[in-house]
Amino acid sequence: MNSKNVLITGSSRGIGRACALAFASAGYHVFINCRKSVEQLEDLSREILSSGGSCTMVPGDVGNPEDVRRIFDIIEKEAGGLDVLVNNAGIAWFGLLTDMTDSQWQDLISTNLSSVFYCCRAAVPYMVSRKAGKIINVSSMWGTSGASCEAAYSAAKSGVHGLTRALAKELAPSNIQVNAIACGVIDTEMNARLNEEERLALAEEVPAGRFGTPDETAQMILMLAEAPEYLTGQIIGFDGGFL
Repeated sequence: MNSKNVLITGSSRGIGRACALAFASAGYHVFINCRKSVEQLEDLSREILSSGGSCTMVPGDVGNPEDVRRIFDIIEKEAGGLDVLVNNAGIAWFGLLTDMTDSQWQDLISTNLSSVFYCCRAAVPYMVSRKAGKIINVSSMWGTSGASCEAAYSAAKSGVHGLTRALAKELAPSNIQVNAIACGVIDTEMNARLNEEERLALAEEVPAGRFGTPDETAQMILMLAEAPEYLTGQIIGFDGGFL
């Protein structure tokens, strides 16, 4: 069994929850995180433990540097540091750019982009000391192509792409790999705003003819965590052929 440690941000539901279960099943000790949905995080913890896995709850806002410091203090005391960091926390906002408020912009950027910076900054020193580590950033195809009425979200995910590529070059001499998965239409609560007609129309736009599932996405992320060390600095499309 693997005895590595992984932090998965935003792991109370959706892709993050599926990742936590997948990594726990693969033998990782999983640090699970959420900002608000603590009851769901507790349910996830019970599910992992009841199936023979191991995990530690580290609730907090990863878009807040003070919370990130507190989370990593717990990780350091319990595990020394991380072998794998999965930056998954994210929120969406749909609407015209001119209708977005200052606070909505700041919340989206801190959750989707600043959190990646804060968590990477905290995780990297331990990885550098060991000359090993994997960082996987959960991004979006809209970070590659942009989406109408999702300008802020697209901007944040484009930032994640840039950070991924640059940090991969910075950390490659220390044998730390940094990659991102650019998700397409995944069947999570982020798409709950769509009615059945809209869901069917969107699925028809995907060459694969359907939404992706959180479990499929989690398996891809686990594969990246265990991929050969020569794979770094990549934005890997996972969109059913959409782009």
